[in-house]
Amino acid sequence: MKVRVLGILSLLVVVIVVTVSSVILTSASRELTQELQINRVAALNRFAQLASDAAEDNNTTQLQREIDRYSELYGEGILIRLQQKTLRSGGLSEDQPEVSEALNRASLNLSDTTLNPIRAFGTGNDFISRSFGTASQVLGEVVVEVNLDAARQKLRERWLVVGLAAVALGMLLLVAASRITAWVLRPVHRLSKAVHELAATGKTSQLPEAGPPELRELSRSFTAMADTVTRSMESQRRLIADTSHQLRNPVGALRLRIDLLQLALNSEPEKDAAAGVVAELERVEEMLDGVLKLATAEHRASEGSARVEPSEHKRLAVIDPFPVLQGEVERATPAARLAASELTLEGPASENQIVCDPDELAHMVGELLANALKYAPGARITVASRQTQGGTAVEVSDDGPGLPADQLAASTTRFWRAPQHSRIPGNGLGMTIVERLAEANGAKLVLEANEPHGLTARLEFARPRYGSHA
Repeated sequence: MKVRVLGILSLLVVVIVVTVSSVILTSASRELTQELQINRVAALNRFAQLASDAAEDNNTTQLQREIDRYSELYGEGILIRLQQKTLRSGGLSEDQPEVSEALNRASLNLSDTTLNPIRAFGTGNDFISRSFGTASQVLGEVVVEVNLDAARQKLRERWLVVGLAAVALGMLLLVAASRITAWVLRPVHRLSKAVHELAATGKTSQLPEAGPPELRELSRSFTAMADTVTRSMESQRRLIADTSHQLRNPVGALRLRIDLLQLALNSEPEKDAAAGVVAELERVEEMLDGVLKLATAEHRASEGSARVEPSEHKRLAVIDPFPVLQGEVERATPAARLAASELTLEGPASENQIVCDPDELAHMVGELLANALKYAPGARITVASRQTQGGTAVEVSDDGPGLPADQLAASTTRFWRAPQHSRIPGNGLGMTIVERLAEANGAKLVLEANEPHGLTARLEFARPRYGSHA
C-alpha cells in the first residue's frame, strides 16, 4: 500500500514541480524578452529620429558614425533606407529575406517592434523595424538586428537555477510525502497485523494510538472489539475444557455403580443389557478424553500461531525427530501384532532437525499410528522422517484401503467419520487434534493417497533458522 500511495504522491509532486517550473521559466522568458525589447525599441526610435534629421539636413555622416558605433558595441547590424541612399552597419543587407520583409512592412508605415519570446535553446537573431518621416510622407525605414544570444544565455542560467531548485523541491516534497504516508499508514499496517493475529490466535496486543485522529479512534475501537472477542473465545475454551473435566467425575461414579450393579445381575439378558450400558459409557469417556485433548490442542495452536521464533515458547526446541518416532513405533508394536499389521521404521538417510515440542510430536505420531492400525488392519505401515525442499517431513503411510479425495478433504473436521468406518469405534477427533498440534508447532498436516493404494499422513516442518534449544 505504501508503494502505491507514494507512487500517486510522486506523480502529483512531479506534476506540481513541472507546472511551477514551467510558470517560472515562462515568466523569465517573458521578462527577458520585454527587457530586451524595451532597450532595442528605444535604440530603434533614436536612430529613426537621427535618420529623420539627417534626411532633412541631407547629411548622413553623423548618422553613419552613430550606427557604426552601435554595431561595434552590441554586435548588431542596422540598416537605414533613405530616399537618396541606404546606410548599413554590422554587415546587415537588404538582400537578407528577414531584412527585406522588415523593410517592406516599414515602407507601408507598419511598425514591427515586437520581439518573439526568447527560447533558451533557440538560434538566429530577430529584427525590429519602423518608418520615419512627416505626418504625410514616409522619408525612410530603419531596421535593427537584435542579437538574442546574451538573453538566451541568461535564460539558460535561469533554467539551471530553476532546475536545481525544482529537483531540491521535488526531493523535499517526496521526503515529506514519505514521512506523511508512513505516519498515516503505520497504524493501518499495525491494524492489519492485529486483524491477522486475532484471526489466527483469537487474541492480539493493544494497538498504540498513533496517526491521524480517525485512525486513533479506529485503533481504540479495534482494541476494545479484540478484547471482547478474546474474552469470549477464552470463555468458550474454558467452558469446553471445564465441562469435559467435570463430567468425568459423574461418569466415573456412574461406571462404579454399573460395575456394582453387574455383580447383582443373574440372568443373561440383564448382563447383556448392562454390557451395552458399559460400552456406551466407554464411548462417552472416549469422547470426553477427545474433547479435552482437542481443547488443549486448540489452545496450543492459538499460542503457536503467533510464534515467530521457538525461543518465544519454552516448550519448543530444535530436535532430531528420529528418537521420538522410534519410541512411538516401539509403543505401537504390540497393537500392530494384534491388528496383524507390519510396522516399519525407516532410518533417516541423513540427520534431520525440526522445531517442535517433543511431547507433542510423540502425541501426533501416536495418533497417526493409532489411526492407521484402527482403519487399515493387516496393512504395512511405514514411519519415516525425510528431507524436503523446504525442511523436514515426518510421514506415517500405509497400504490399506485409504480414503477418496472428497473424504480426505473432510477428514480433519471435528467429529467427522467416513461412512465405511461407522462401525469401528472412534470419535472423529484424532485428525483434528493432530492438525491443531501441527499448527501449534509451526507445521502443516498433509493427507494424501498412497500409491497404488493406502494413505499417507505427512507433518511438514520448515527448516530451522537456528541450531540451539529454545
